[in-house]
Amino acid sequence: MTSTVTFENWRQISSDFDVKDETKGARAVLDWAYNAYTAEQIVYASSFGAEAIVLIDLIQQVKPDAHIVFLDTGLHFLETYEVIDKMEARFPSLRIERKQPAITLEEQAEQYGTALWKRDPNKCCEIRKVIPLRETLTTKQAWISGLRREQSPTRANTEFINKDDKFKNIKICPLIHWTWEDVWSYIRRKDLPYNKLHDQKYPSIGCFPCTQPVLAEGDSRAGRWAGSGKTECGLHTR
Repeated sequence: MTSTVTFENWRQISSDFDVKDETKGARAVLDWAYNAYTAEQIVYASSFGAEAIVLIDLIQQVKPDAHIVFLDTGLHFLETYEVIDKMEARFPSLRIERKQPAITLEEQAEQYGTALWKRDPNKCCEIRKVIPLRETLTTKQAWISGLRREQSPTRANTEFINKDDKFKNIKICPLIHWTWEDVWSYIRRKDLPYNKLHDQKYPSIGCFPCTQPVLAEGDSRAGRWAGSGKTECGLHTR
């Protein structure tokens, strides 16, 4: 398998991985990724949700000192910060960066008015998530994401390796074939810390003003920006 990704060959490389192993290709993808890119060329952008816990455990097996970035909007649940602390204690060699926006919440309120997430959630996500990730990726050639195909219709066609037109690099998604049951089976088997909000019907956890529990089966993103028609923060859309 070639180890050099260009915008011409990324699709072929993505189709070469064996998905029949116990990690459904995830470990093979990560082995490839950390051989194809140096430590300074690749980063995992982590939400520290359930999928993230699985990925962090797999990543540290391949690259114990991997760079992980958490987009700290200043609006996350207390439980999210608690699980980050627990993962830092469990895997102290990992380089977990808490990336904050250029402006504070107070400065944002002064410039755009209070509770921007209610009036213009796309703008709020741009300021507090998209721009900080773009700044992080300026020096990177690739980034890792925990997208799974079954999460929502907008993610159903995600490949292991994706041409990322938004950030002009390569987006690597090792968990595309995992189910929600696969994720939790792994977490329980490895006795990994996880965000306790998952026990309260929060399958997808973002900022607290924009995240609600999901009471029905189906789209795991349904609790994000409920009632607004918005399902993505902008990191995975053009």
